[in-house]
Amino acid sequence: MLTLDNLRLPDPTASVDEACVRHAVACSLFLERLFRRDETLMHAVLQNMHQPYLLADMQKFLVAQEITDEVILKRALRRLRSEVMARVIVRDLNGLADLHEVIQTTSQLAECVINTAIDYLSTWLVNRYGQPVDTEGCPQNLIVIGMGKLGGCELNVSSDIDLIFAYEAEGETQGDKPISNQDFFTRLAKRLIAAIDEITEDGFVFRVDMRLRPFGSEGALVSNLDALEDYYQNNGREWERYAWIKGREVTGGNAVAKLLRPFVFRKYLDFGAFASMRDLKIQIQRDVNSKRMHDNIKLVRGGIREIEFIAQVFQLIRGGQDVSLQIKPTLSVLALLKSKGLLTEKTVAELSDAYVFLRNLEHRLMYVEDAQTQELPKTDEAKARIAKAMNFANWSDFLAKLDAYRAQVQQHFDATFDEAGAGEDALAAEKSIWNGALAEVDAISSLQEIGFTDADETLRRLITLHQSSRYLQLPELSRQRFDAVMPHVISQSAKMQNADTTLTRVTDLLENICRRASYLALLAEHPQAMQLLVKLCSSSPWLANYLAQHPILLDELLDTRTLYAKPDFVAMRSELLSRLAEVEGDVERQMDVMRHFKHANVFRFAVQDINGELALEILSDYLSALADLILSVSLETIWPHVRGKHLDTPKFAVIGYGKLGGKELGYASDLDIIFLYNDDAPEAGEVYARFAQRINNWFNSLTSAGLLYETDLQLRPDGNSGLLVSSVAAFREYQLNKAWIWEHQAITRARFVAGDSAIATAFDAIRVEVMTHARDPVKLKAEVLSMRERMRHAQLKKSELFDLKQGLGGIIDVEFLVQYLVLLNAPKHAQLTANVGNIGLLKMLGSFEIIDAALAEKVAVAYRELRHRQHMLKLQGATQLGVELAPIAHHVKVVTLLWNRVFEIG
Repeated sequence: MLTLDNLRLPDPTASVDEACVRHAVACSLFLERLFRRDETLMHAVLQNMHQPYLLADMQKFLVAQEITDEVILKRALRRLRSEVMARVIVRDLNGLADLHEVIQTTSQLAECVINTAIDYLSTWLVNRYGQPVDTEGCPQNLIVIGMGKLGGCELNVSSDIDLIFAYEAEGETQGDKPISNQDFFTRLAKRLIAAIDEITEDGFVFRVDMRLRPFGSEGALVSNLDALEDYYQNNGREWERYAWIKGREVTGGNAVAKLLRPFVFRKYLDFGAFASMRDLKIQIQRDVNSKRMHDNIKLVRGGIREIEFIAQVFQLIRGGQDVSLQIKPTLSVLALLKSKGLLTEKTVAELSDAYVFLRNLEHRLMYVEDAQTQELPKTDEAKARIAKAMNFANWSDFLAKLDAYRAQVQQHFDATFDEAGAGEDALAAEKSIWNGALAEVDAISSLQEIGFTDADETLRRLITLHQSSRYLQLPELSRQRFDAVMPHVISQSAKMQNADTTLTRVTDLLENICRRASYLALLAEHPQAMQLLVKLCSSSPWLANYLAQHPILLDELLDTRTLYAKPDFVAMRSELLSRLAEVEGDVERQMDVMRHFKHANVFRFAVQDINGELALEILSDYLSALADLILSVSLETIWPHVRGKHLDTPKFAVIGYGKLGGKELGYASDLDIIFLYNDDAPEAGEVYARFAQRINNWFNSLTSAGLLYETDLQLRPDGNSGLLVSSVAAFREYQLNKAWIWEHQAITRARFVAGDSAIATAFDAIRVEVMTHARDPVKLKAEVLSMRERMRHAQLKKSELFDLKQGLGGIIDVEFLVQYLVLLNAPKHAQLTANVGNIGLLKMLGSFEIIDAALAEKVAVAYRELRHRQHMLKLQGATQLGVELAPIAHHVKVVTLLWNRVFEIG
């Protein structure tokens, strides 16, 4: 039987549980002292060692204590700590508990102790001074914020707890001897610290460190929320931002976290965090070197702190944009970074394994003497004890494993925080050109040597930029980052075929974004992103301008896997809904989230397009599917907030016309849409009109994130003079009895886009009914030709160049041809009602021998080529669609030939 007398003696007859206790005692002198001080504790561990010590067990233990004063409170808290630690140590050292259980149990112990102590101490103080209230008479309570590992629910077994104390508002207590809230909570805080931190005959519970509070040791022990906000707004330092990533109210609530969220997590992508955290790490390393702490597994290269920094830098950069990254535990953050593609699966696996190993080692170092230490032992006896606790045969084997983990962590840390200056010696010429260190003739010669053809003009532009008020008025940090980026810009631009033009485009972009230091930091920290940026600007001035309008998209350059991935619209929908849910209740933020989502995906499509990876038809499909998705999610997001709504799910739908309906959207296309409803409720018309107006405003409003889409509602019944929404019945009546021929032409390309699927069915039936309605061929031909002529007269400008869209034999002629032939022949060939696009319909018309099949194929090829040239012109920033006729004359000729045959001209 295991007793105190044979605690350290080998016993081959001992039970497995007794052997576990002996192993733990051999690894922990602290545990042996606990057992020798209280033998019943050892027997309690033997009895319960296969069960984790739960929060409910801790609360039950304290409830059973007869706590009547501070002395008894302190004794109860310390005895609870002994019980919890004894079981945790035995379970951990014998593989019965993993790291998660150890840190969770320790964190729960701290929270239980803090809240129990507050309950008793506050009650005793209230009995003496009265309940503290604010000026409105609302009761006030002490708020305790756990920082560091307590805030992250990953507390060490023998760690300080970093606390900050607060209360909501000024006021005073309601009692015979009133005191200010500040005085009351200061007294309470001091008693709380003593209850937890003071060393008594029963030991201590946790060491309490209050140095993270505003103004550190010189600051007030407790602050009200106004004082907290004022401090961090006006005096908060960078390292305090990092500390507050883990900040969490352990007394419940989130008033402080909500108040300080803008301080910790910037609204924009904060790539300056790389340099700031790199500087902090350098300071720590200097401290390690000066104090000869080279065996400290937390602070040395490859230690715990480097893993935490890797996780935290992504939180600081992206946490303001992506609320899901505002979580606390390090391992959870790493897993999330993997799922978001910000770190590779291999990197996260190696960092997570290293973190678990290092944290387990940290605990075993602390188990020895219940000391807050991360130092490896010096003596052979102590080394053997740690090797045994870590389940290694000897110190050498253990150290080899430790060194391997530290080498991996150091490698990943260096890769994450890689200095952008690496290899800058090769940019000496470019730096001298930008800094004006060369004489003009030498600078021009250098520019010519590296690839610029118009070196004189390029140098003039660089000098003008360097002397511009915008550059000179930049804050010092932003100007330093601008100077760091420019040599790379010059070097990368010189490699492009249109070097001079590329440099102009990139510098114009940088001028637009330079006031946001974070964007310059992104490019300075990620040369590969700069390289890709230069390539894209070289290829397309439209894309360069798009980036200038939405610089947040620079972030997309960092992950080429996402940038070049085929879109998964189901996953994209889930992602958008999730992001909107994170900012539920904040309409402006939701509108910005949706705009950022749209811009990011358009940018990804454009990059793939410029790289030649997307056929025009596929690009149009992608852009149309994206618009469909956004319209669908918008309905779901806006409807719950429509005033007077009478249904949980609206009987309402969006119908797409024009390029949206025909799935031929371009990058800057408007959305031609109409709204239909099918609801007999008396208030339906008014409610859905309000809904439609909200949708229209949601899309067309210009926010800080730009425009979502421009919508065009002119194709609704009666155009701009008609109602904003139509019932399905009214829409059918209008189409069959009042609509013009051009409106029937338009409906050939219309389709259901979003909303009630029952309305989709009804609309499809109306559309087919309209398209298969027998028409007078002579009248139909006359109307179509008349409409085409009016359009050409209004929009075709005289020029020596051929207008791809409006010219004779151009894009619009093909579209009118198809629409006319469909309306004329659909009564006999219902298959022509299918919305398969102009190319598909041309081939179908040929197969039915309505037109010559060979000619139909040639016109389809011509249509594709004309659209492609139109698209390429827009990518080059063209505002006019005129081109030389000669290269496309054969395409124009076949379109004109089919036009003349169909309309019997010439």
